[in-house]
Amino acid sequence: METLKDFFTHPAFFAFVGGLLVGSIFLVMAWTSHMKTRKELRRFQKHLSEKLEIEGETIAAMKKDMGQLKQENENLRMKIGGSNLNESSHALERELELYARAEKMMVVKAPGFAQAWESAKDAAHAELVEEERGKSLPRRIFRKFFSTGGAEAPRQLAMKDEDEDSSNGSGKETRAKAGATEED
Repeated sequence: METLKDFFTHPAFFAFVGGLLVGSIFLVMAWTSHMKTRKELRRFQKHLSEKLEIEGETIAAMKKDMGQLKQENENLRMKIGGSNLNESSHALERELELYARAEKMMVVKAPGFAQAWESAKDAAHAELVEEERGKSLPRRIFRKFFSTGGAEAPRQLAMKDEDEDSSNGSGKETRAKAGATEED
């Protein structure tokens, strides 16, 4: 018994027991920390699965909408006729430009209608072909920019000249000139 008493009263035994107590405290702390981490992991997994489920539903809805939009787009493309519309509008625009140029040339050279019309149409066609090949500048662009208000410009200039001349004292001469230009 004495040996047992010596064993339990020996300082190494107290160090051993103290180490066990400290170790068990750390073990309990590690175990609780592990349980908290496990619980948090389950919560994150649940959150992730819900998020993936919601995103999957959203993607499915988007795919469904995209399929409907593709179908509508295809239907509209079939109704309109796609490229035929662009080609036909270009051809109509070209023909209209050809007739506009031919009419302008015919007004200038109008001795005989049929001969003048045919020659003007041929000349306009030749001009268009040169423009399409890139050998000359397109006249229709310049005509659009510079022909607007063409009839108003001489009158405005005549009125402006009239105002300037009336301040100089020679208003009757300029009014007579302006009247002559308006009658022409």
